[in-house]
Amino acid sequence: MAKDAHHPELDEVALTIVLAALSDPLRLGLVRLLSDGVERQWGELDAPVANSTLSHHLKVLRSSGVTRTREEGTRCYVHLRADELEERFPGLLESLLATSGHGATKVGVKPPRQTA
Repeated sequence: MAKDAHHPELDEVALTIVLAALSDPLRLGLVRLLSDGVERQWGELDAPVANSTLSHHLKVLRSSGVTRTREEGTRCYVHLRADELEERFPGLLESLLATSGHGATKVGVKPPRQTA
């Protein structure tokens, strides 16, 4: 993640921007995973795409205001801006999450690595 990555204030974000970001199956899958409220390290996300593609999708979610990313040393973490999205667009996330998949790509969490 670039040091100067932009996290828009949600009052700057139009609903059409958020809906466009959520229209992609992989991004919708990421949102479904992050909806548990747990901040995830990018490296633990298990998605059926190359790391560069995953990075692109995470950037789209961040730029649209759906997620917030933070750096800690060499690691990047991402979390869903659920409370802010609910305040700005009441019921949006709840409606998305109430559906059972509907085309969302399954995204999981990689198991922790075993050390010897």
